[in-house]
Amino acid sequence: MNRWIFLFCAAFLVGCAADTTIPDMSAESLYAKAHKLFSKTDYEGAAKYFDEVERQHPYSQWAPRAQIMAAYSFYEGEKYDDAILALDRFIQLHPGNKNAPYAYYLRGLCYYEQISDVAREQQMTVNAKRAFNDVITRFPNSIYANDAQTKLNTIEDQLAGKEMAVGRYYLEQKEYMAALRRFDDVVQRFSHTNQVNEAYYRIAVCYTVLGMLEQAQKLAELQKRMYPTTEWTLKTGTLVKKYQPKEKVKK
Repeated sequence: MNRWIFLFCAAFLVGCAADTTIPDMSAESLYAKAHKLFSKTDYEGAAKYFDEVERQHPYSQWAPRAQIMAAYSFYEGEKYDDAILALDRFIQLHPGNKNAPYAYYLRGLCYYEQISDVAREQQMTVNAKRAFNDVITRFPNSIYANDAQTKLNTIEDQLAGKEMAVGRYYLEQKEYMAALRRFDDVVQRFSHTNQVNEAYYRIAVCYTVLGMLEQAQKLAELQKRMYPTTEWTLKTGTLVKKYQPKEKVKK
């Protein structure tokens, strides 16, 4: 008896699993169902139906559009890895599609949304930078290029902030040459970010500790020309003045 009950339950469960399979439908019907689920914020369900459009009707005019919408559903559901995979596939299959600029841009957003604070590893920041550069390089006249550039500016500041955090750590450990390299990297590679002004001051600190007073003086003069009235400029000036050699009094 127990054996028959087990077999009945197993058959019932298989039947239930089969019930979740999406039946064959027209591309339009699948797309409409997916869109309805998306409007109800059921992003997982929407992605499933958008994917089904391509599975059932891979050569229809609805398939490329459904691929993009599946990726967007994953993005809205914060399943960024799934979204990136879907976008990579779309870009590979439809490089000349009218939605290609958006696919590149959305891929950048997937990385951008995963950027962590400067105290953590910055691989997502690097990936986002590469993705948005792709948008600007490939589609400079698209409607996404300006926003990609704006986000690139934020990304540059994030990467510069990471370098500054590492440099400050080395400075606290009195590893002045290592700190100097980090701060100089900020000035050279991220010259348009908000981190540069502080970097000048930190470089001046390293110079004075290392006895490079002439370099510190020149740096202070440069900083004053670039940032004439800021707190960091004032601190650099005060620091350099403190370490200036005193003139001998003539008798």
